[in-house]
Amino acid sequence: MTISVGDRLPEASLLQMGANGAEAVSLGEKLKGRKVVIFGLPGAFTGTCTTAHVPSFMRVRGKLADKGVDEVICLSVNDPFVMKAWGESTGAAAAGITFLGDASSEFTKAIGMEFSVPHLGFADRSKRYALYAEDGVVKVLNMGQESSACEISGGEAMLEAI
Repeated sequence: MTISVGDRLPEASLLQMGANGAEAVSLGEKLKGRKVVIFGLPGAFTGTCTTAHVPSFMRVRGKLADKGVDEVICLSVNDPFVMKAWGESTGAAAAGITFLGDASSEFTKAIGMEFSVPHLGFADRSKRYALYAEDGVVKVLNMGQESSACEISGGEAMLEAI
């Protein structure tokens, strides 16, 4: 079942690189009492994800904060080492975007956003989407067919929707 507006996001253990290496991050704890944008995408260092999706949230990070968004999270079915390197190489981590790895696709599957393309090595990867949640409840969900410009799931569309 795909997540919908009004649904509570499921608990999941995600991964992030910290001072002492890979650390588990409780999504439920991260969302509790906060306004958070999560954008999911197929993979770190992939074309559209790197050249359009991540940059779109970099462009609007400050404006989302002005609207009360506490945190913007980039989520992909990748390990935390790759996510850290990607956040640093794009400049998005320095711009205030949190990069979390859903290495086992636990969260992605729980919200019904997984897909596979075996010939590309994509197994249980995340579809492209963006959501806004308040205290863990989805208030805005942007997903659908889009071009390589990420009009539906991009930062500008989320900013407009909140």
